[in-house]
Amino acid sequence: MSYKISIVGASGYTGGELMRWALLHPQMEIAQVTSERFAGTPVTKLNPNLRGFTQAEFVSSKQLNTDVDTLFLCLPHKVSAPFVKQYIDTGVKIIDLSADFRLHNPKTYEHYYQPHPCPELLPRAVYGLPELHREAIKKTQLVSGIGCLASSVILACAPLVKAGLIDPSRIIADSKIGSSAGGAAFDISTHHPERQGTVRAYKPTGHRHTAEMEQELNEILAANGQAANASVGFSPHAVEMVRGILSTIHAPVSRPLTDLDVWKAYRSFYSGSPFIRLVKDKGTLFKYPEVKPVVGTNFADIGFELDADHPRIVVMSAIDNLIRGSAGPAIQCFNLMHNLDEKTGLWVPGYHPI
Repeated sequence: MSYKISIVGASGYTGGELMRWALLHPQMEIAQVTSERFAGTPVTKLNPNLRGFTQAEFVSSKQLNTDVDTLFLCLPHKVSAPFVKQYIDTGVKIIDLSADFRLHNPKTYEHYYQPHPCPELLPRAVYGLPELHREAIKKTQLVSGIGCLASSVILACAPLVKAGLIDPSRIIADSKIGSSAGGAAFDISTHHPERQGTVRAYKPTGHRHTAEMEQELNEILAANGQAANASVGFSPHAVEMVRGILSTIHAPVSRPLTDLDVWKAYRSFYSGSPFIRLVKDKGTLFKYPEVKPVVGTNFADIGFELDADHPRIVVMSAIDNLIRGSAGPAIQCFNLMHNLDEKTGLWVPGYHPI
């Protein structure tokens, strides 16, 4: 059985990545892809990697056919919410990759973005990280997208918070991210002469994705009957690569730990999560997570090291920001919402070397 999908706002990097996976998915059929700017333009003019795989053209969202099983919204924040409000009552399943429904608290959303245009819909959205909300995703009509940086930190920290192995109020996270995170639109910060050959700190405090990190970790604490006191000091850096995120997280341990204690926490939390790979192998060059082995995949590689001289753990998390940080979990959610195997259409290894 195949399911019809439409992708709204498909001309950006995330939309292009979502199209690529949808074209390869054995049970997805693309009905339409929309773009206001590029309506009437063949998809392959913007996505040359899809030559030979599709003859589709972008259409205006004014021509959107909602007689589909799922709508994927790859629109900017502030733009996506009105589409959700317009189509939610049709009964179509909606996976919104923007930030508009990621935060449950409208006051928090207003602090980081703007007053929410339809706060009444926030309780209907499930945060689209399958490893944390698998069962809720299966039952919902509306899934929110995830922040790529947020997901890399949440996946690294969630098992440690759940097991009570760290002080959740003193988490420090540092992420290195590639230029594709800036999107397809031109910005001086992603202009090649300005980005090449440098490591640049940007938004070292107050980054929007911090809200997602604290929200999801606090929900784990609350579910454990603990005080929801998770606090993440987060600082991202732009580095000279196109794809990928490497996050390094530092957290004080709550008691003396062994490697076995940490392994048990991760293996228990991620039992049944096929896209999480635990990496800690001193017998190889690739002893900790790195970006290259995950580029082009939906995997999140997570590794750690206990600090023998200080009461802390250092956790490393590597993902492809366009896939594992956005389009990949969206397709995982699609699979779960349609009772398909979570791995359907996503189970591929990366390249080596690259």
